[in-house]
Amino acid sequence: MTGSHPLLDALNEAQRAAVSAPLSPTLVLAGAGSGKTRVLTHRAAWLIEETGVAPQGLLAVTFTNKAATEMRGRIESLLDIPGSTLWVGTFHGIAHRLLRRHWREASLPQTFQILDNDDQYRLVRKLLKEQNLDEQRWVPREVQGFINREKDEGRRPKHLQDRGDPTRRELIRLYDLYQRRCDQQGVVDFAELLLRSFEVIRDQPPLADFYRHRFRHVLVDEFQDTNGIQYDWVKLICGASGVPFVVGDDDQSIYRWRGARVENMQNFRRDFGATVFKLEQNYRSTGVILGAANEVIRRNEDRLGKELWTAAPGGEPIRLYAAFNERDEADFVIERIREHARNGLPLASAAVLYRSNAQSRSFEEALVNARIPYRVYGGLRFFERAEIKDALAYLRLTQTRSDDGSFERVVNLPTRGIGPSTLDRVRELARAQGVPLWDAAQAALPSLSTRAATALNNFIELVERLALEIDSLELHEQVRAVIEGSGLREHHAREHDTRGEARVENLDELVNAAEGFHPELDDDLPLLSSFLAHASLESGETQAADGRDSVQLMTLHSAKGLEFPTVFVVGLEEGLFPSERSAFDLEKLPEERRLCYVGITRAMQRLYLSHAESRRIYGRTEYRAPSRFLGEIPAALVEEVRPRLSVSRPLYDPDGARHPGHRRHASKATPDTIKPRQPAAGEDTPIRLGARVRHPKFGEGVVIRYEGNGANQQVQVNFEQAGQKWLMYAYAKLEAM
Repeated sequence: MTGSHPLLDALNEAQRAAVSAPLSPTLVLAGAGSGKTRVLTHRAAWLIEETGVAPQGLLAVTFTNKAATEMRGRIESLLDIPGSTLWVGTFHGIAHRLLRRHWREASLPQTFQILDNDDQYRLVRKLLKEQNLDEQRWVPREVQGFINREKDEGRRPKHLQDRGDPTRRELIRLYDLYQRRCDQQGVVDFAELLLRSFEVIRDQPPLADFYRHRFRHVLVDEFQDTNGIQYDWVKLICGASGVPFVVGDDDQSIYRWRGARVENMQNFRRDFGATVFKLEQNYRSTGVILGAANEVIRRNEDRLGKELWTAAPGGEPIRLYAAFNERDEADFVIERIREHARNGLPLASAAVLYRSNAQSRSFEEALVNARIPYRVYGGLRFFERAEIKDALAYLRLTQTRSDDGSFERVVNLPTRGIGPSTLDRVRELARAQGVPLWDAAQAALPSLSTRAATALNNFIELVERLALEIDSLELHEQVRAVIEGSGLREHHAREHDTRGEARVENLDELVNAAEGFHPELDDDLPLLSSFLAHASLESGETQAADGRDSVQLMTLHSAKGLEFPTVFVVGLEEGLFPSERSAFDLEKLPEERRLCYVGITRAMQRLYLSHAESRRIYGRTEYRAPSRFLGEIPAALVEEVRPRLSVSRPLYDPDGARHPGHRRHASKATPDTIKPRQPAAGEDTPIRLGARVRHPKFGEGVVIRYEGNGANQQVQVNFEQAGQKWLMYAYAKLEAM
């Protein structure tokens, strides 16, 4: 569009084209840092001011209350109108507003209440108890997750088939019981808000006609994060005559684990015959950083496709650090942060991004030792996490039975059938006799029912047995034995979702923390007692308060939507990032690459990437190859901070296939000059690199690396089931396939 207009003058050419697009279905493919929120709000203002759409006839939907508030505020300031006239909100907020207006049609009481996540969990647990179902077999979080996933896909129990699977049949039955109970109590959970509002509009044609006429223009932010029911909801509201305007970035779709469907971007273009506008000019990062991001994401197929660029090309090279281990990696990051601080840069300008929450511990420890304030963004400090506190409570009980807080915390965790009435009896005895809960529990046994007494006695015997078993073990072995013996690790492993995986990773990291623990020189306590005291002190240390200058620590998922002058993306190793479960999964690997793309594009001026040659995992040293994502970044954009011989780095040929075993010997090497490392003369290595082999214990895998020679030669194999393993070649009994 030519000519000047107050709403368009501050926009670039691509933004202006999108904002003033014709009144037809529109998809704006907005790259990272390209001004998508500005385009969305200016489009709303444009529709109201230039096309005559009434403010109350506009529906704008996003994913967070913060984003909705920001969107409403921007539109208000652009047009100088009261925000109360606008329907701007989250999907759940808009759905709630609709149900409050149409509670009769939705078969809900006028005063219906909303169950939050914890309320829903408690209701599921209550149902399981009423059905006499063992929580060890029917994990409440798994049942809750099943119900929410089916609702997110728009499916009621009557729509589901058990496919001959008795477990699925029982889950469907529980879903049906749960929904009946919610209806009886007049409550709705978060997933129900969307599903129920969708059903009401779908099944009431007059309502559908009313809202399609009122909200002819529907604007949706972060469209790549929509799930099944949200996409169907948008289609239903728009109908055949609506004019949807959606903004998103398929390259930043990183929430499949919670139902997001990146394919909704492609589906929208097809279902609505939408015109596509691309916002590719980035206002955040340097040309070097964008070059790396473009090359990494290019490996993903089925993209809508775009190329980020900046008007100010160039910038500092990306620094790559190959650490000896996770401590060396943390020390490197801390030293660089100190260096930036000495140069006058605020601590808050630096962010450390990691794939797994458990990785925060080594950085927290290093920052505490360096007396540098930090904040764990969107999460808890390591020693404040629930699963860590649970493990520490068991450990404390093995040392001090009179610790009432620890007793209360884990007496029925994992669930072992010790109910509230049993605990009330124990508490009464403790108060009456003035003794710890542990002593009261033993005294209460004769007065309890057989079932309750057995459950309580089993807990007492478990703690006593653990105390005996760990007495002569090394500290980290004590921690490992208690985590496993208590059932905590197995309990969280059964959750089968990202939350359970994260908790298991955190428990594994607690073992590493114990192994690396060194008490103060004048500390004459037993090592376990000293470690427990250290954990309490660490937990008691508060994070830097909001507003205080502090280093930011966060997962890559939490970093989406944020930006920092200096970014450290750490732990770039195969099996960690990408994760082992994703490395060979055609659906999960592209999302891992998108997550890497998100991490890279958080950096504005300086980007550091690091990996460790060895890393302690659950008390064991593992040697992992550098992440394939490092090999996808052009060598010309990378400067190795400490180049040295034998620094591993995977390479890729043009179609993206990984060549295991490559090494980078100098920072100036290019893909054409790097050759695979072949066994030296005299090495007895009849199995070539890249060959498929079979191991009697670990099964089938691929040889990816050799180290040493002669009798000391080791071989690294990436096994399909067991992951990457280092083996002594002479004793490995590997069979070529």
